[in-house]
Amino acid sequence: MQLFARCVNAEHRPADYIGDWPAAGRVYPVRVLPHVRTGEPQVHVLGFHAERPYGAFAPHRFEQVAELWLN
Repeated sequence: MQLFARCVNAEHRPADYIGDWPAAGRVYPVRVLPHVRTGEPQVHVLGFHAERPYGAFAPHRFEQVAELWLN
């Protein structure tokens, strides 16, 4: 299954963030995985690269727009 989500909040990029950042209104292929320590969901944009900090985004920044089942 492949999820697609639209970025609805691209504000407040951390000053020390090094890597790709989503643009508001764009749709991205994503994976939603739990944070290792807290278990809270995090959005990983497929194809994005981040050096620092960890390249995952809070779920409030995205809204799911499609779910594609692949065989």
